[in-house]
Amino acid sequence: MLELQTLVIYGLALAIPAVYIAYRQLYGSSQAPTLTTQDTAPKPQKSIMQSTRDDLAPPKDDPFTLEQLKAYDGSTPGKPIYVAIKGTIFDVSHKADVYGAGRSYNIFAGKDGSKGLGMSSLDPENAVPDYTGLDEKDRKVLDDWHGFFSKRYNIVGKVVDPEAAPASSL
Repeated sequence: MLELQTLVIYGLALAIPAVYIAYRQLYGSSQAPTLTTQDTAPKPQKSIMQSTRDDLAPPKDDPFTLEQLKAYDGSTPGKPIYVAIKGTIFDVSHKADVYGAGRSYNIFAGKDGSKGLGMSSLDPENAVPDYTGLDEKDRKVLDDWHGFFSKRYNIVGKVVDPEAAPASSL
């Protein structure tokens, strides 16, 4: 019986690190990649984020008011879903599983939620266009989101409400 317990303990001692390594290789890590004795350079981490697209249409600058933008919130089947960041409107329809009605990021659909994106907040009161109160770190996050969207979603227009665009973005 003692031998069986010893084997189980040794088995777990070997299995736990193997599972951890497999998990890190599959899902990546927020830490810097590590090198093995055979590697001379870090291996790129796999990402569950969608990759950049090279088939995006040329950007459009069709004008939308915030009121008009509300109609593209994912609640009408077959109608596009739009998300605006810093006044730029992106068509996120191909990611309805993320931005569609009842989905995790629907809070930003049909509106300019720049402040909430900069704050990394899903609180409805923060999903507003005015991001003038964000600190430097949150503005960097917001800029990163704008860059992320610009590489993955078609730009279909601009928000034209003067009060929606902070002076710093003009």
